[in-house]
Amino acid sequence: MWECQTGVDSENIEAQHMMQNLQRSDGRSKRIVLFNDLPGYGKVALAAMVPLFSRMGHFPYQVPTAVVSNTLDFGKFRIQDMTDYMRDTIRVWDELGFDPDCICTGFVLSEEQVELIGEYIRSRKPRTNERQRADTAQNAGENSQLRETPNESEIQNESERLVMVDPIMADGGKLYNGIGMERVAAMQRLVSYSDVMVPNMTEAGFLTGICPGREQASAAELRELVDGLHKLSGKSVVITSAQDSETGEHLVCGYDHKMNQYFQVPFTFLPVRVAGSGDIFSTVMTGKLLNGESLETAVREAVRVLTALIRENQNHLDEYKGILVERYWEILDNEN
Repeated sequence: MWECQTGVDSENIEAQHMMQNLQRSDGRSKRIVLFNDLPGYGKVALAAMVPLFSRMGHFPYQVPTAVVSNTLDFGKFRIQDMTDYMRDTIRVWDELGFDPDCICTGFVLSEEQVELIGEYIRSRKPRTNERQRADTAQNAGENSQLRETPNESEIQNESERLVMVDPIMADGGKLYNGIGMERVAAMQRLVSYSDVMVPNMTEAGFLTGICPGREQASAAELRELVDGLHKLSGKSVVITSAQDSETGEHLVCGYDHKMNQYFQVPFTFLPVRVAGSGDIFSTVMTGKLLNGESLETAVREAVRVLTALIRENQNHLDEYKGILVERYWEILDNEN
């Protein structure tokens, strides 16, 4: 009898947490299209992002860029290129009228995929600088080939559709194996369509040419790096793994274009490698943004959740498998 009653109470508590998450999404769940790889073995990429977004009260729809036998760290793997599937899926979804509230991008396999995803974003969210150039040309009486300035409802729809780009291509001061400068150029185009980009320090250096190959930078250099990234999109920037070379402090630093504010969020560096940590960070951050939080608040929550997950697992962590996020919903639910 006691065990049965305890189970009922646990279920009630679980249901209350789920309802709280749903209520935090401003009355309705958001539809999120995820472009990322799908691992057969390893709690990374789509395998980590889908349950996290679902727990936060949103509906994730996945378009795998690649199906991967296991995380690449094992040194032996099988990758299935999904470019044709991506193209066909986008076409079918367009015919069915599927229209997401949010678009998130992660690992891409080729420059062709970057262009395919970029076109998908462009078709739903014209770049701000295109609108500005159209306004300028119209005011100057010039003949412009750009699309006409959007009406008020189009601007409202654009402002409601969030685009998050994680330009996965480098870490530890160098590009990943098999990735060249052509991918860097393609990623520069992709992040230009983002509302918020989340490069790590290495990726930020390659995207801007500022502090390339470095994992540390002075406060002035970090500001220059953030500004350089902001120029690529005109929107918000989050550098996920910076370190102040003068103080040694580990930081997430960035700029919120809506608030016109720079921010820094310090974190405790834990000397363990965790596959999928970037996916967890960007998912929690994006989920909080969709729930109406400010960028800095969303980043602080992502730092808190990821730090707590790593602490819980650091003594028995298989760095290649990632973290079984479903075991730790209390960390996600219990906001500070």
